[in-house]
Amino acid sequence: MIVRKAVIPAAGYGTRFLPIAKTVPKEMLPLVDRPVIQYVVEEAVASGITDIVLVISRSKRALEEHFHAAPDLESELEAKGKTEELTCLRELCGMARLHFVWQQRMGGLGDAILHARHHVGDEPFAVLLGDTVVTSEDASRPVTRQLADLVEQHGGSAVALQEVPEEKVSRYGILGGEEIAPGVLRARQFVEKPTPEQAPSRLAVSARYVLSPGIFEELERTPPGRGGEIQLTDAMAALLHREPLHGLRFEGRRHDIGNKLDFIKANIHFGLQREDIGPDLRAYLRDLT
Repeated sequence: MIVRKAVIPAAGYGTRFLPIAKTVPKEMLPLVDRPVIQYVVEEAVASGITDIVLVISRSKRALEEHFHAAPDLESELEAKGKTEELTCLRELCGMARLHFVWQQRMGGLGDAILHARHHVGDEPFAVLLGDTVVTSEDASRPVTRQLADLVEQHGGSAVALQEVPEEKVSRYGILGGEEIAPGVLRARQFVEKPTPEQAPSRLAVSARYVLSPGIFEELERTPPGRGGEIQLTDAMAALLHREPLHGLRFEGRRHDIGNKLDFIKANIHFGLQREDIGPDLRAYLRDLT
């Protein structure tokens, strides 16, 4: 089946960014002049997704406002002849069909995905974490598109993978299996935050998934784990026994905006790519050193 829907979990409190996260969702923090969530939605759209559900919470109304039409502002820009800014606003509001679902309490990534079950229905769907920007070396094929291609070819589910140092495997879901094509693994094990001794590999799930609708049954059966949260990895490990799961070692970069240092690094990275500020920023960084 064609992958045409996506779920973006974005309900978390963002406690590592307090006090700013008290009033500004971490997904709305800017990378240069666009909020993180816009990069995530743009990746989904560039991957062929036409229908997107954002799972939000009480403090995340700014995400809705960002993608909502603003006729008064558009009229003001039009009257002042600011055509470039006007075009950006109109493109933002029309890039995809966006829906917002409220997660009443923080029950983990698995619980957030369950909140989108009614909308997704019985078809495969992408999951893009709302606080992580993932770039591909081949800009014409975003990582989500590559995962969708795997699922459309092989069925089941697929996850993005990046190798991490041994001392960091306990922070991630780790996949083990055999390589069936360059960069593509057929999974045999999927372990949530293992010790280095328990880890089947050093290949960590990297914020992008395309999941079979069968995941909903497994999530319903998955008991809450540590902190009362339903772990998506536990449900996927169970689903692995009845459906194929593939991992893709993608060529690109993951920018995790969930912590301060990586947020600053990401701003530098994206700033350097910009024609308008990149050269001056590069010169400034040279002066600092």
